[in-house]
Amino acid sequence: MRREIRGATLVELVITIVIISIAIAGVVGAFALISGRSADPLNETRAIALAQLYVDEILAKKYDEQTPQGGVPRYAGVCNIGADGTETRASFDDVDDYDGVSDTPPASALGGITGYSGFSVEVSITCAGGEVGLPASQAKRIDVLVSAPDNRRFVFSAYRANF
Repeated sequence: MRREIRGATLVELVITIVIISIAIAGVVGAFALISGRSADPLNETRAIALAQLYVDEILAKKYDEQTPQGGVPRYAGVCNIGADGTETRASFDDVDDYDGVSDTPPASALGGITGYSGFSVEVSITCAGGEVGLPASQAKRIDVLVSAPDNRRFVFSAYRANF
C-alpha cells in the first residue's frame, strides 16, 4: 500500500511568496501616499476659517475714513488705500487700513488666536470698482493670502462696495 504525501513544492512556495510580496508592496505604497496627505484637508479647513476671520473683521469696517457712520451719504471721493496716520490694528476703522497687514502667527484685532502656529496671513486692498461694474473709486477688493505650515498658499478675495 502506497501513501501519497501531499504538500507544496519549493517552487510553489517561492511563487506564493513573490506574489504576496508584490501585493503587500502595493498596499504599503498606497498607505504611504494617503498618510502623507492626511494633513492637507485639515490645513485647508483651518486656512478657510482663518481667512473668514480676517475677511469678516475687514468687511465690518467702514468703506473709507471719510464715510459717515452708517454709510449715508455715500463717500464720493477718490479711492484711498493705506492706514491713516498712526493707527494700529486695534484702531483700524475702515477697509483700506488693513492694506499691508502681515501676521505671523495670525491674530485678530483683539489679540492672538490659538491653534494656528505655522500659519501666516497677508492682506492687500486694491481699488477695484471696474472689476464689478462700478466706477473705480466705488469698490475695494480685499485679498487675504494664508500660508499653511506645509508651504501651501491659499488666496481668498472679497469685495467691499461703497454704499
